[in-house]
Amino acid sequence: MKQQKVKQGLDQLPVTRLKGVGPKNAERLARIGVQTVQDVLFHLPLRYEDRTRLIPIGRLRPGDHAVIEGEVQRSEVRFGRRRSLLVYLSDLSGSITLRLFHFSRAQQDGFKPGVRLRCYGEVRNGPASYEMVHPEYQQVGASDDPGLEERLTPIYPTTEGMHQLSWRNITSAALTLFQQQSDALPEWLPESLLKRYQFPNLYEAIAYLHRPPTEASLSELEEGRHATQRRLAFEELLSHQLSLQQLRQRQRRIEAPMLSGDGKLRRQLLDALPFQLTQAQQRVVSEIAADIELGYPMMRLVQGDVGSGKTIVAAMAALQAIESGHQVVLMAPTELLAEQHYRNLLSWLEPLKVTVGWLAGRHKGKVRTGFLDSLASGDIQVVIGTHALFQDDVLFHSLGLVVIDEQHRFGVHQRLALREKGAGQGSTPHQLIMTATPIPRTLAMTAYADLDLSVIDELPPGRTPVTTVAVADGRRDQVIERVRVACGDGRQAYWVCTLIEESEALQCQAAEDTAEQLTEALPMLSVGLVHGRMKSGDKEQVMAAFKAGELDLLVATTVIEVGVDVPNASLMIIENPERLGLAQLHQLRGRVGRGAVESHCVLMYKPPLSHNASQRLRVMRETNDGFVIAQKDLELRGPGEVLGTRQTGEMQFRIADVMRDQPMLPAIHDAAETILNQHPERVAPLIARWVGHKQAYINA
Repeated sequence: MKQQKVKQGLDQLPVTRLKGVGPKNAERLARIGVQTVQDVLFHLPLRYEDRTRLIPIGRLRPGDHAVIEGEVQRSEVRFGRRRSLLVYLSDLSGSITLRLFHFSRAQQDGFKPGVRLRCYGEVRNGPASYEMVHPEYQQVGASDDPGLEERLTPIYPTTEGMHQLSWRNITSAALTLFQQQSDALPEWLPESLLKRYQFPNLYEAIAYLHRPPTEASLSELEEGRHATQRRLAFEELLSHQLSLQQLRQRQRRIEAPMLSGDGKLRRQLLDALPFQLTQAQQRVVSEIAADIELGYPMMRLVQGDVGSGKTIVAAMAALQAIESGHQVVLMAPTELLAEQHYRNLLSWLEPLKVTVGWLAGRHKGKVRTGFLDSLASGDIQVVIGTHALFQDDVLFHSLGLVVIDEQHRFGVHQRLALREKGAGQGSTPHQLIMTATPIPRTLAMTAYADLDLSVIDELPPGRTPVTTVAVADGRRDQVIERVRVACGDGRQAYWVCTLIEESEALQCQAAEDTAEQLTEALPMLSVGLVHGRMKSGDKEQVMAAFKAGELDLLVATTVIEVGVDVPNASLMIIENPERLGLAQLHQLRGRVGRGAVESHCVLMYKPPLSHNASQRLRVMRETNDGFVIAQKDLELRGPGEVLGTRQTGEMQFRIADVMRDQPMLPAIHDAAETILNQHPERVAPLIARWVGHKQAYINA
């Protein structure tokens, strides 16, 4: 007997202990991550069908999913583009056609006039009457009424070879086990929380969702608003929150250098700057300063829109570390961006007698060896670079602060490797992470609960907002003329190619073709080209020429999304903007408007636009505020797209939905505090239940 009582927890009990799950089915289930009885219970239906009542045929409407019963009037095989079997069924209220494309001779013979059928399917408009295509059906006699379902019928997400009937059988077996041994899948939410939020207990929630009663609200269940779904989503988000809070607590047990500093270098820098820090910059500088004075590693994420002045904030933090006798490393995702940071920091810090170095992948031989010696001895106080900083031979004398720009472009393991560089000296460096991709607060609360969050929500004075217009690609000649005029006035322009096809090769081909066409159309301009398939050195060379003003027009793919600061560039054309998300469009637009001159962005789309694409382009026209754009992007595309796959690796929720469940996040924060303080013994089992194998990722 497979259903015998077992002492093992359902999170450990293999699915093969359930009736109907042999080696073959176990293999199929493993393909979608279902390996234990607990996995079966948490594999919830996608939707539900109401098979609890018979609907008279005359009341059916297109789009209905319904159970009907009637008598076969006649059947025929119809030959057209596809051979089909038509069965004409009627009851006292009306008639309907059943259409089968795949059928056997035996099936055909079974549809004799007078046979009574019970069917379930979707009603569609047919050529002559309403139809059901391939409905589920069974014969019913006067004496053997099979009876209707007593509960809503669950439809599960599935995999090849696993049919809905199999799912219903194995979930029934799992629910029976759970009912017999409720302690085999313990309730980890404290009674006080269940009462406070009026949540059902774990068994009630799971049993209800697998077998909802007839009176259940289908609309509530389909929208994820039912109390049972909210209860499970709450627990899943809570466990995720606890795992990140636990990481934060673990961080605070690690030793880090106390970077107090005497403030002398920072005062000198502020006195020398030709501008004043905005209030937002001053606030964030103070938050970082307070953090790095403490004896455990700072983990702070600074969000600031394109051009909000994050680099000077990082420079202030770097000087505080240097005043305390420690080194600083700043890491950027591309050599071009690293070089830009190097030039900025060099201009600010060199007059203060601070030694600034730049380590590029192309530094080889004696140059590299000499540089590494200076770094290891502490002669170089600030080093800027890319992933080249991760290599084993890069050693520091006393690393106190790690600054990472556009961190979502680095893998978690790379960040960890850089942190370990300082841990060799007996203490772990502080980490400051910067991003120009604003993340909506609700999403940040979920994805970055292990980080403290600072926001630079104010642009420095003198920055001119970019004017954005959307035009159909039928007006291409007018757009080219606009480029000619802008460049003729001594300005520079970007022309960004995004393709309908996803292939990088095709995108690069499109960029090459566009560069050729524009060179012909604008012979008086110097046109450059960059795309993702060019060698890194060649790409950097073209970008450097554009920055130096040697090129008037730069044709590019989206590789310039995070790029250099070219204040003279005042016009950007983005082709097929409907293919990009809002955050990416905003990042691209941020390449212009970096000087005091009026700047423009032209979104050249291919009509007709979908409703979603129209909304995106409207948002771009109406606002330059990155946080408004980020929130809209989250609503339109969801968290996976907004954060990028690296950050959502641990956010593939089974039941929760960050967008739908946003209103619960403050309560989840409070609940995490309650459990950490009052029920610490429940933290590990909750994390194990929901985060499990992803914990290793989160530990990074």
